[in-house]
Amino acid sequence: MTEQNAALVVGAGDYLGAAIARRFAREGLHVIATRRRGDLDKLRAAIGNAGGRVTGIHSDARDETQVMELLDRIETEIGPLAVAVFNVGGNVRFGITETTSRVYRKVWEMCALAGFLVGRECARRMLARGTGTILFTGATASLRGSDGFAAFAGGKHALRALAQSMARELGPQGIHVAHVVIDGPIDTEATRELFPQWFAERPDDGVMQPDELAEIYWQLHAQPRSAWTFEADVRTYLESW
Repeated sequence: MTEQNAALVVGAGDYLGAAIARRFAREGLHVIATRRRGDLDKLRAAIGNAGGRVTGIHSDARDETQVMELLDRIETEIGPLAVAVFNVGGNVRFGITETTSRVYRKVWEMCALAGFLVGRECARRMLARGTGTILFTGATASLRGSDGFAAFAGGKHALRALAQSMARELGPQGIHVAHVVIDGPIDTEATRELFPQWFAERPDDGVMQPDELAEIYWQLHAQPRSAWTFEADVRTYLESW
């Protein structure tokens, strides 16, 4: 088997994660698409039918052993890791008095702990070569807390702080770390069900589209290191901010 540079997408869900995976596969990278549970067959078929290479793996990014085994498998069986995208969500809404410790802990584990584990293990492999890209997906909650989103905002604030610290430490060593703030809803089945009136009142280009967002991730990876971006905040032209 010919060795290919690898692109890891952690949190390869049906929308943004899948779009990111497809975008990197188009550039000839062997994509490793992971999610804790859920279907990966559709994504594998889409990339394979387009002539790309993809490996789908169910893996829990909150589990240190699973993350370490995942990275070892990539480097041993597929090829050197060129880029990793951490795209795990955890967006739930509870009033503060209804937020249990179990909910808060789980959201923190998904957003912050998992991001740390994936970031650390990717950095360990990339530092040996002095090159690589690590991208983290943030949200509006990365910048400000909102009514009912104490757990999510706490986790996303922590993820942003992790990305900042990693960028400052790893940048001088050749590793590009960047954080993408998705400031607004993405066009998915879930958001259409939650906000039907909102979608009905907006034109198609007033809602963020997964494939268009995925292009930003590719552009960040392709940047020359003389002009690296740490943080890209992305929203439609209709958002008030």
